[in-house]
Order: sequence, then C-alpha cells, then structure tokens
Amino acid sequence: MSKVNYYTAEGLARLKEELKDMESVQRPKISQQIADARDKGDLSENAEYDAAKEAQGLLEAKIAKLKEAISNARVVDESQLDDSKALILSYVTIKNTANGKKMKYQLVAPKEADLKSGKISVDSPIGKGLLGKEVGDIAEVEVPTGKVKFEVVEIARD
Repeated sequence: MSKVNYYTAEGLARLKEELKDMESVQRPKISQQIADARDKGDLSENAEYDAAKEAQGLLEAKIAKLKEAISNARVVDESQLDDSKALILSYVTIKNTANGKKMKYQLVAPKEADLKSGKISVDSPIGKGLLGKEVGDIAEVEVPTGKVKFEVVEIARD
C-alpha cells in the first residue's frame, strides 16, 4: 500500500505536466535514438544502442514512479485546515532562540520543497518539528550539529 501524499493544486499540476513531458517528448526522443542506433548495425558492440536502452529503462522507471505519486496524490483543501496550528501549506515565521534570527517558511509536500523560495518539506527535520505547533510554542529540531530550538512567532495562510 502506497503512502498518500498531499499537494497544493499547483504542485499536482506541475507533477502532471512533468509526466506529460516525459511521455510525449522524452519517450519518443529516446525511441528515435534507439532506432537510429539500431540502424548502425551490429547491436552487440553498439555503445549508442546500449546507452539509449539504458536511458529508456531509467525514463520508464521515472514515469512509473510519477504515475504512482499522482495516483496517491490528494489536493489539500486549505479551508478545512486549522489556522492556529502549523500544518501543511502554513506560512510559519520562526525565531532561532540561540541567535534571535527570524525565518519564514511555507510547509509543503516533499516533492514541492524548494528552500530558495522558502518552501520546506513537512518531512524535513524543521518541518517535522513545526507540525502541530502554535504561536509561542518552542520546536526542538535535531540537526547534524545538535538540537536547535525555534520559537513559533507567526502562522499564516495565503
């Protein structure tokens, strides 16, 4: 039984677009590479053919994995979420209690995580530590250098 993954509508649309690209653009391109390599003769000593077949296998594995992720995907209905707690899709402002530095992150599904745009996975150490917390709560997060304490300063929704 596969695990259900939660996505924003935008994140699920991005996954579907990626799958469409793999199936309609990348798959035919690799098939053409295989055909071109096959036309060059002896397949037993044809490195191009071997490389194209390997690329095809990798692509098919990615397609299968993406199809599974999409079939197990659920779009989160933000209107049903508790605004007082840090949950998936929450924007959480936290303060490092050791140095006072403030950071703002949005908690998202693992496949939507992008630290540069301030989106962290709910499966990351900080994400796990923040889930279910309310404003004023302290989240202790285990990081490679030890434990870090973050105070939840604000929780918002878009």
